[in-house]
Amino acid sequence: MNPRFPAVLLCILLVASVPGPLAGCTGIVVGREASDDGSVLNSQTADGWYDSNLRVIPGEKHPEGSTVPVYFGLLGDEPLPPMELGRIPQAPETYAYFRTAYSCFNEHQLAIGESTIGQKDQLKTFPGEGGAILTVEQLMIIALERCKTAREAVLMIGSLAERYGFLGSCANDGESLSLSDPSEAWIMEILGAGFDWQPGTRPGAIWVARRVPDHHAAVLCNVSRITMVDEKSPDFLFSAGYKDPAIRHGWYDPASGEPFNWRKAYAPEKGPWSPSSMWVRGRLHYIHKRLMPSKQWDPYAETDSYPFSFAPEKPVSVQEIIGIFRSSLEGTPFNMEGNPAWYIPGENRELLKSPKTTPFPDRATRELLNIPYMRPIAAKTSYSFITQSRSWLPSAIGGVLWFSPDSPHFSTYVPIYAGAGSIPKSWSNFERNRFTLDSSRWAVLLAASLANANYQRGIQTLKSLRDPLEKKTADEFREWDRAAARIAREKGFLPEGWIEERVSGKLTEVHRTYEEIVNLLIREATIIDLW
Repeated sequence: MNPRFPAVLLCILLVASVPGPLAGCTGIVVGREASDDGSVLNSQTADGWYDSNLRVIPGEKHPEGSTVPVYFGLLGDEPLPPMELGRIPQAPETYAYFRTAYSCFNEHQLAIGESTIGQKDQLKTFPGEGGAILTVEQLMIIALERCKTAREAVLMIGSLAERYGFLGSCANDGESLSLSDPSEAWIMEILGAGFDWQPGTRPGAIWVARRVPDHHAAVLCNVSRITMVDEKSPDFLFSAGYKDPAIRHGWYDPASGEPFNWRKAYAPEKGPWSPSSMWVRGRLHYIHKRLMPSKQWDPYAETDSYPFSFAPEKPVSVQEIIGIFRSSLEGTPFNMEGNPAWYIPGENRELLKSPKTTPFPDRATRELLNIPYMRPIAAKTSYSFITQSRSWLPSAIGGVLWFSPDSPHFSTYVPIYAGAGSIPKSWSNFERNRFTLDSSRWAVLLAASLANANYQRGIQTLKSLRDPLEKKTADEFREWDRAAARIAREKGFLPEGWIEERVSGKLTEVHRTYEEIVNLLIREATIIDLW
């Protein structure tokens, strides 16, 4: 226990006040002609108790004929350590990448985001049953280690999953991926081959991928987004037998003359990850409404009414995606802060909003006040990120990972260049069962919990320190960019340690600021609530 915070133990009980009854990740990918600066943007909220520790795994050269183990349990939400399932051939050379539960970015500006999607029960695979050994988080690591482009990563992930079998690690379901590089972006969806699959019998996965047009954005939110596959178009990639399971199980009849619809064939008809789920539709509605505000989007429309991708009405920036991730679905029927149950009688019998009114009520509060749960963009978030892949700069500074621990609504985003070789320990030492403010995520998590407990006052207190920090970060990042580009242009390289000095300094500053926020919120709670 850090002696500077004697009241912290009393406040740890508030951690449960930031809710999220069902995990699920949201992502937005933006083509280079739709972004505000010409970069390709990718992003994800990792919603669940996932490994939020950020670390850099360096690239290496490997002897010919060497192999590498593959694991189940890399997400960090399991009580047991990762379990080795098998080995595959190692690449002669691997690239440096940023490791989290779902590893997201590498030194060549390749970015990968993830969102679980439903698949019919007959396609599900289970660890220890059948021969499938490659989870999506393991496939993401392999692709980041071995690929430089999004297209290359799609093909590698697909071929490895077909050979070694795709193993669903989140509810044994399928996965969608957003893959991007400085030139283009793709959406890939990958499904299993069934619990009884064995190597050498048939492909161990089925998958399709579709390129996002350069002037478009696309959304991932726990539901299949790909319908028809144009096999003659270079904007589609797919496994050779992607229709076979649907034909074998009677989900599609080629003799019918009907075109094959990937989502209709393989998505479940019911459940939170089905096309009919309001848990999905609320997020689709909000994001489309925000990026295409002139169109009247029906908040209760089926997911089929939303296009695979769309042209935003104005260029999309990193800050715009941050605003979406931080949203409480304000301006929609799904905002829980607007529920009338929050109003209480005032001094003159007029109804006033309770100071505890929050857009993120926990389960006990919702049950007490009978407030229906409406899933926000980021629910119980372990971390989130936004990547910029910029073709006009060297990859070491052209790639930027904007990383945020815990809930984006309460947290902040830190810019980390793709060329960073190290991350401060305080950003990689979070343990769910061991509280310490020496961990940046624990500092943010506690600040979020304290602010949410008395949200109407607490969020203003939090923002009083966070918002100036964010302005300072934005100003400094612009200066970093100018200086780095100038040095690289004049010398052809950046001095050793130049990137790490700036990135580590900013990460440390953010951590210290959230310690200050915790201190301030504790003092407020003690003085106002107890007196």
